[in-house]
This record gives sequence, C-alpha cells and structure tokens, in this order.
Amino acid sequence: MKSIITRIVYYVIGLALLGFGVSLTIKAEFGTGAWDALNVGLTKTIGLTVGSWVFIVGIVLIALNAILIKARPDFLAVITIFLTGVFIDSWLLIVLEDFAADGFASQLITFIGGILSLSFGIALYIQAKFPLIPIDNLMISIQKRLGVSLGTAKTIGEISALIVAFLFSGPIGLGTLIITFTIGPLVQFFAPRLQNKLQT
Repeated sequence: MKSIITRIVYYVIGLALLGFGVSLTIKAEFGTGAWDALNVGLTKTIGLTVGSWVFIVGIVLIALNAILIKARPDFLAVITIFLTGVFIDSWLLIVLEDFAADGFASQLITFIGGILSLSFGIALYIQAKFPLIPIDNLMISIQKRLGVSLGTAKTIGEISALIVAFLFSGPIGLGTLIITFTIGPLVQFFAPRLQNKLQT
C-alpha cells in the first residue's frame, strides 16, 4: 500500500470523479442512477440541493447500515458523504451550470461519459481504504453477506434504490436501467486494476 498522502489523493480524486459522473448523468436528462434519481426527486419535491440530499440520505443510510450489521455507526463516513455532496453541487451549480446536452447524440455522449466517470471514481476511491459512502458500504456488506462479486452486490443495491426512487418520482428513464445493470460490472472491471496499481 502506498503512503497516506497517495491514498488521500486517490480518495479525493475518486470522489471528485464520482461527483462529476453523477452530475453528467443528471445533465444528460436520460435517466439518472437510482440513488441519484431519489436525490433529484427529493430536490424537486421538497427543496435543497442535490448535494444536500446526498448528505441527508447518507446520514440515514449510515444509521440503517449500523442497524443491519448490528455495529456502531460509521461516523467517519460523514466526511465522505459531505465531500461527495460538495463535489456534486460544485459540478452542477458552478462548473456545469450553463451546460446543456442538446439533442440525442449530445445526451448519449454526456450520459456515457457520466457512467464511466462515476464507476471509475467509485473503483478509485474505495482503494484508498477510507470510510465509504454509505451506498457503497452497503455494496460491500452485500458482497460479504451473500458471497457474491462486487459487481453483483452493486447491482442488488441499485435495484433496491430504484424501487424507492420510483416512489419519490425521481427522474427515472432508460438511462436509469442502463446504470442499474452496468455500474456494478464497470466497478468490478476497474477495481482490481486500480488495486494492483495502488499496491505496487
């Protein structure tokens, strides 16, 4: 394992890329990931920013994860969800504020770029071995509990979130289904390659 400084760099860059990917999928208006659809739906129906809901929903999941595995809440994960929320709001409200994907081709390119950035960001930041986003902690818990691959565990979590997002009228579309069934395999593709590089 490389130095703590290198791990911090992987952690921050990974979360920044994750936030960028989420923002691109939202901007593509092609259907977001299930969890992001929930956060966008909450923003539209209640208010606050998408990043704020990432933080709030994350707090709820930290408590839920603790109950499910009968352990103390992962309080350090608050830092991770805070940074993730800040990155998403920074991309959406500052960097990409005036960006619009006009036309199907532009939407598709933006959407694909979002998926790749999102999955690579997840695979990168989890290698730093710092507190996980509660959503990804759920993925790891499912992997360990059911003995399935990381990709399969991620897909199970996404499908569960999809059901909740539907109840909150989130922006669910064809893109949502694509993300639901591709984000897991993509994380599974990137993760071992990044792990090997980080440990060299």
